[in-house]
Amino acid sequence: MDNYTDRLKTAIDFREVWEIVKDSVKSVLRQYRVGMMLFLDDLPLRLGAYHPVGTNNIVLNRILLEIVQGASKNRVDVNAFIYILLLHEYIHALGHLRESEVRSLVFTVSKECFGLNHIVTRLASAGPWSILRDIPLYTPQGPKRTLEVVKDFDSSTREYIV
Repeated sequence: MDNYTDRLKTAIDFREVWEIVKDSVKSVLRQYRVGMMLFLDDLPLRLGAYHPVGTNNIVLNRILLEIVQGASKNRVDVNAFIYILLLHEYIHALGHLRESEVRSLVFTVSKECFGLNHIVTRLASAGPWSILRDIPLYTPQGPKRTLEVVKDFDSSTREYIV
């Protein structure tokens, strides 16, 4: 069995967290999709990420990510936050569109792969914003930055959706 906890602890970039997301979904839900792309954008603070239906894109809120990275005491918390956001949008990309269904599947995958007491599962249960509970949120000043493509995010090139 894959040790998702150790992998999340040692992941150093989006690509490594993404591989954990794909592997955990394939293990629990028996579904996968390749060729996804990740973008970072300055989004409203109430929006963690989104998947435009009909695309292979996931857009992650760069501002929230920077807030979590700046305030977090350890890499596992940051990786757990990224994992939950990517997992949620990946499940949408697999064709699950209803929010209630996606939230339930996020919790199921998290619990099966990380156990009930891991931060990933706690974020899946309470929502990713729970990690921000004691962190002051700010709205950045200045012009909106451009959309950024995360290079080498998903290197898989097999069938589109299985």
